[in-house]
Amino acid sequence: MTERESGFRAALGGLTTRGRSFLAAGIAAAVCAYVLGQPDLLRVGLLLAVLPLVCVAVLYRTRYRVAGSRRLSPSRVPAMSEARVHLRVDNVSRLPTGLLMLQDRVPYVLGPRPRFILDRVEPGGHREVSYRVRSDLRGRYPLGPLQLRLTDPFGMCELTRSFSAYDTLTVVPRVEPLPPVKLKGDSSGYGESRTRALALAGEDDVIPRGYRHGDDLRRVHWRSTAKYGELMVRREEQPHRARCTVLLDTRAVGYFGAGPDSAFEWAVSGAASVAMHMLERGYSVRLLTDTGSTVPGSEGFGGTESSDAAGAMLDTLAVVDHSDGAGLSRALDVLRTGSEGLLVAFFGDLDEEQAAMAGRMRQRAGAAVAFVLDSAAWGALDEDGTAQPAAPRPDTGGDAPEGAAARTVRMLHEAGWTVLQASAGDGLPDLWQRADRHRSREEAGTR
Repeated sequence: MTERESGFRAALGGLTTRGRSFLAAGIAAAVCAYVLGQPDLLRVGLLLAVLPLVCVAVLYRTRYRVAGSRRLSPSRVPAMSEARVHLRVDNVSRLPTGLLMLQDRVPYVLGPRPRFILDRVEPGGHREVSYRVRSDLRGRYPLGPLQLRLTDPFGMCELTRSFSAYDTLTVVPRVEPLPPVKLKGDSSGYGESRTRALALAGEDDVIPRGYRHGDDLRRVHWRSTAKYGELMVRREEQPHRARCTVLLDTRAVGYFGAGPDSAFEWAVSGAASVAMHMLERGYSVRLLTDTGSTVPGSEGFGGTESSDAAGAMLDTLAVVDHSDGAGLSRALDVLRTGSEGLLVAFFGDLDEEQAAMAGRMRQRAGAAVAFVLDSAAWGALDEDGTAQPAAPRPDTGGDAPEGAAARTVRMLHEAGWTVLQASAGDGLPDLWQRADRHRSREEAGTR
């Protein structure tokens, strides 16, 4: 049996109750006509039996001449925001379609499965529909495959067509706009007041590039031109970019609770907000976790464009989860290989050993700001905005040790950090401004 024959036989399974009834009635009428010798009844029987089979053949042919596509707007959306999914069905055959039922498969966290009923589509025509999806939880969610159910005008047969293509909706953490502040060791990402790094160290150490239309001929480097056989020019001076590292503590032992209002989700959203804020100010930003992984690139600070770096960081934070590690040693090793810059960290619960290790991170930063989240005291918010105590940790049978968060804040402050303790209901923009005021008071106290 060929593939076409097996496919047509499977299509016969799509006969509806009406189609099966017509087929059975036609066969019965044909048998009676043969027994009774009634040619007119035979013609009626053949008509009743052939009509469902013709509908099956037409739908079987049409099923593979209907194209479906999907478009996301946008494909990357913040948590608790909506995205719109546009579906399009094209009839590429020379025959009109019957009634169509369109269904797209979506994860349950994005909402109910959308279904649409489409009227007949003329030859060469198309139909477009759209639906909205929304998720309170960040992540990457597959959309599809798209399913299309076709019916003939007589209701004799129903066939389903499943398309193999699917798309991915990326739900990134919420990014809050932060006010511009001036932290110690902080400076503009670009500017005339910044020192400039020359791309050439001397006549013998020139790193030239190919000539581009509009380049000043006075910058032509004749020695390299003779060497490479094409016109080469000296590179321009490059402005020095201020650097910032955003450290996110993802240790599972450092947080308690789950859901969009948990302490861990607040830290992820805070890291995204700070990273995007510093990129907008022209900084060279890298995202670092306690596991030692960095974004963008394992080299730390790189030449990635801001838009690409922002997309890479948001995509990483969309799927970041708790790590199995218990310490910050790998993050400290990465910071030891870097250079001075601004360090902004989001810490969960730290014991004395980890707080001391976090204090040593301060030595490699020009300025350091830490947001400490006491997850044991992190609770859900009531409708009036008041925080309720969180449930006790299941692994300890009780609340976190009394004064643990205060001890962490004190140790980090003694190490030179600007420390703020974040509680449920606190907004990052307000804490960001408080960090600036704290640093100003610390500078005034040291004079």
